[in-house]
Amino acid sequence: MRVFTVYHIYMIKQLLLPVILAAAVASSGIAYTPDRPTPGVDASFHPLGTPQASRGPSTAYAFLDHNDDGAPVSYDPCRPIHYVTRTANQPTIGPEMVNEAVDAVSQATGLVFINDGTTDEAASPKRPLFQPERYGDRWAPVLIDWQTADENPAMTDRPDGTTLMGIGGSAAAGNLGTKSYVTGQLQLNAPALVRMAVTLGSTDRASGVIKHELGHLVGLGHVQDTGELMNAESTAESSTYQDGDLAGLAVLGQGKCHPEL
Repeated sequence: MRVFTVYHIYMIKQLLLPVILAAAVASSGIAYTPDRPTPGVDASFHPLGTPQASRGPSTAYAFLDHNDDGAPVSYDPCRPIHYVTRTANQPTIGPEMVNEAVDAVSQATGLVFINDGTTDEAASPKRPLFQPERYGDRWAPVLIDWQTADENPAMTDRPDGTTLMGIGGSAAAGNLGTKSYVTGQLQLNAPALVRMAVTLGSTDRASGVIKHELGHLVGLGHVQDTGELMNAESTAESSTYQDGDLAGLAVLGQGKCHPEL
């Protein structure tokens, strides 16, 4: 079994209106050889939800990876995506922003997300996909980790005025030509997102950053269209998924079921 991991980095120019976001993308395949859960855990015979109806035709979307048949790599729509949150640095407004972002990506894709509560697990670039001693006989849930610069120096404000706002990505399992995402990680810069919310007087834009990262988590890449939330340099007005984002998310919600995983 092969696994493949893709991470996206989201950076923001501080205290500028409109807020200019600069994003850098890094991807790598990491050769894990973990034991795997019993195939088909949580699996259904049919997709659990239906993607949101399109608001209009748009091709302003891109995918992070594709299978050999040309279809984008996606999560299995026939089983829920479980997620847990490490709350060591979680701000008071954190759950509200995450809930809003998760609801938005779930509605757009039709993918069902289940909040499994809290964890003490910290994000790691070599996170095992299967952790039976911690999470039981299933793929490890998506991990949301609120971080500070003290524990992750990458979250430090940079001399050029940018700050890393988050790192998001998913890992896929399966054969080289037929992969499916099975878990992922979202690392969020707690102080910077709070500062953004205070500066702008609203949590909308900070929640938009999380929506952008969740878009990457489920398989969306960056686009050049500046009106889309998945644009690499989004402005302060982009806090919700736009037509292209929604069209791409709808495609990702119609992936194949993978009961063999």
